[in-house]
Amino acid sequence: MWTYEKKLQYPVKIKTPNPALASMIISQVGGPDGELGASMRYLHQRYSMPHGDVVGVLTDVGSEELAHLEMVAAIIHQLTRNLREEDIKGTSMEPYFIDHTTGVYPVAASGVPFDAKYFAVKGDPIADLNEDLAADAAITQTQPLSKKCLKPL
Repeated sequence: MWTYEKKLQYPVKIKTPNPALASMIISQVGGPDGELGASMRYLHQRYSMPHGDVVGVLTDVGSEELAHLEMVAAIIHQLTRNLREEDIKGTSMEPYFIDHTTGVYPVAASGVPFDAKYFAVKGDPIADLNEDLAADAAITQTQPLSKKCLKPL
C-alpha cells in the first residue's frame, strides 16, 4: 500500500505553452520507454520475484516511476494548458489535439497509444532483471531535439 502526498516530488512551473515541445515529451508518458511502461514493468515483475528484498526494491522503483509519470504529465498539461485549436493548428501536436484536446493521454510522440507490449514480465528473475536493465539503457540514450521547439520556458 502507498501513502500519497498531494504534491509533486519536484514542482513543475511552466508559464509559456509550447505544443511542439509537448508533442515530443508525450513519449515520456506513454511511449515505449516512457514512465507508464516503466512503472508497470517493476510493479508487475515483483509478483514472481522469489527474493523478498528484491520484491521491495521493485515495488519502490515502480512507485518512483509513478511519481515520474505524474511529473511528466504535469509538464505536458502545463505546455498545452489553455491552448485553442488556432494555437495547435500547423504544429506537431495537431493530430494529438484532434483526439485528446489538452488531456494527457498515454501515447508515443509517433501517435501510437500506450501498449502493454512496452514492458515484459517473464516470471523468471534473471529475464525480468535483464528486461529492466535493457529498458533503463534505452532511456539513457538521448536523441537531439529540434532547436525549433526548444525555446525558453
